[in-house]
Amino acid sequence: MSFGDPNNPYGQQQGGQPGYGYPQQAPQGVPQQGYGYPQAPPVQPGYGFPGAPVEMPGGVKAARVMLWVVAAFQIIAAIIAFAGMGAVSDAVDSAGTTADTQTIENFGKGVLAFIGVLALIFAGLSVALALKMKTGGNATRVCAIVYGAFICFGGIFQLPLGIVTIALGVLIIVFVAKSDGAAWFQRPRA
Repeated sequence: MSFGDPNNPYGQQQGGQPGYGYPQQAPQGVPQQGYGYPQAPPVQPGYGFPGAPVEMPGGVKAARVMLWVVAAFQIIAAIIAFAGMGAVSDAVDSAGTTADTQTIENFGKGVLAFIGVLALIFAGLSVALALKMKTGGNATRVCAIVYGAFICFGGIFQLPLGIVTIALGVLIIVFVAKSDGAAWFQRPRA
């Protein structure tokens, strides 16, 4: 084995390609980089998030409008429930008053009062979420997704009219959970 053999891997390198372990030389006119990993691109001024949305995406705007619509539906349901309390009293009074009818009247009024108060609570939650869509963070997004699931679950008990409520709940979940919605709620704030 001679050291002059061009196929000898242990021989002296003859120019051209550098040997193993030697740093690479940059071509003429290109600045020399450090040994190892390539240099990172320069950081733009600001927060370092050049892709953060500056305007609320259309899906999030639509979800906010749907939350207002759901709040209106909940307020209407509360009004109907509280008006139903008077109808229960009228029905019991026309049937005659006994101990059993008084118990049924109280139970019916209690159930309707519970439904009315629950509807007002959900209306308040819907209004709060709609107001926080503009400035809220990821917690607002998660709350809107969970609230959309509650809307869908509540719509099951209102069938066949609950189909509209279920559709609104599903659309709220979809619009807020999309990637542009996630980017909106995870954007940096000043």
